[in-house]
Amino acid sequence: MLLLGPRCGRIWLIPVLLAALLGPSCSRPHGERVVIRFWALGAEGDNVRSLIPEFERRYPDIRVDLQAIPWTAAHEKLLTSYAGKSMPDVFQLGNTWIPEFQVLDAIEDLRPWVATSTVVHEESYFPGIWNVNIIDSALLGIPWYVDTRVLFYRTDLLAQEGYTRPPGSWQEWLEVSRRIRARAEQEGREAYAMLLPTNEWAPLVILGLQNGSGLLKERDTRGDFSGDAFREAFGYYTRFFHEGLAPVGVTQVTNVYQGLAEGFFAMYITGPWNIGEFRRRLPPQMQDRWMTAPLPSPDGAQQGVSLAGGSSLAMARSCEQKDEVWKLIEYLSEPSVQLAFYQITGDLPARVEAWEDSVLRGNVHVRAFYEQLGHVASVPQVPQWEQIAMKVQQYAEVTSQGTTPIGEILAQLDLDVDVILEKRRWLLNER
Repeated sequence: MLLLGPRCGRIWLIPVLLAALLGPSCSRPHGERVVIRFWALGAEGDNVRSLIPEFERRYPDIRVDLQAIPWTAAHEKLLTSYAGKSMPDVFQLGNTWIPEFQVLDAIEDLRPWVATSTVVHEESYFPGIWNVNIIDSALLGIPWYVDTRVLFYRTDLLAQEGYTRPPGSWQEWLEVSRRIRARAEQEGREAYAMLLPTNEWAPLVILGLQNGSGLLKERDTRGDFSGDAFREAFGYYTRFFHEGLAPVGVTQVTNVYQGLAEGFFAMYITGPWNIGEFRRRLPPQMQDRWMTAPLPSPDGAQQGVSLAGGSSLAMARSCEQKDEVWKLIEYLSEPSVQLAFYQITGDLPARVEAWEDSVLRGNVHVRAFYEQLGHVASVPQVPQWEQIAMKVQQYAEVTSQGTTPIGEILAQLDLDVDVILEKRRWLLNER
């Protein structure tokens, strides 16, 4: 708590003691507004701008200095601002970035703020999403919008093979895929069941998580991709390529929407941003022939998990106007504001209450995401995850070619991941 500042001028001992008793900071000259710097990323940065005037109307003594940062430059810009001791007061943070900024001690622990809040409560969020923001018992962000992956599929092509509902287990997934592929071969068409782009690491990692793999081991200091759980999931993933159920590589499908419309593939694992894209890009006659569904699970006995994704709102440790920043976080967390943000952006609300509105309840393509968000898991909370994910993606490309044994691929992947985590091992050993 700062008792002295450039706006306070000279003060005597008694006023200092009174300030300590009566308030957390020096009073401002009458009419002067507190400015809080807010960095939001990508389209969210542009679209949240329309929500700020209402916040400033409610709190006329606060002005929000909003800056929209392109996603491509956001990570480096945040790190540069940290190094230069010029971090924004509040900023949007991708969930996989939280561990990195936690290590830097750059983010405020928000537990004390939540404890006294009348707006933000843990039970108002999807548990798997809320927990992504907790590291070493500290709450480092408040979920702003959520993201996960589900199955987008052609209802008519699955029904043609006797499936009036989406596959619920890995075995059903393979069976319907084989039927779709067999029909295409009989008709002399080049068509596949699944689209599994090997430049995307998420589907393979999801399968590993579904099968109980932790991906890393020994306090997240070494790779565990050659462990039994991930090896089994990896073997399942490769069958789609080796049996010709999915096209190899990414060059065969230059336009996902055209590929689905033409029946080049029937199923695709992707996220909520594609709801709007499918509606815009698929022809009118296709609009009643596609649907979304939660992901199948290994045994079909329970719901398969998917990735816990999205973005959170974080407060900088260096922020000097934390009370005002928390008011902004609370405002953006209100269910009605979250719903308005969804209507502007298509980003799914983090607050469960917002999903009760008819705008979301009546959207048949969104329902699968609500169900899936109750069954999500996070990737390991290590700052090096982005590097590890790129390695997973690299070896997914190798395995799709079918020229290298799985055991050899996963052993090499573990070795590469161990190198990435070398500094983490050293730091934990020093502690």
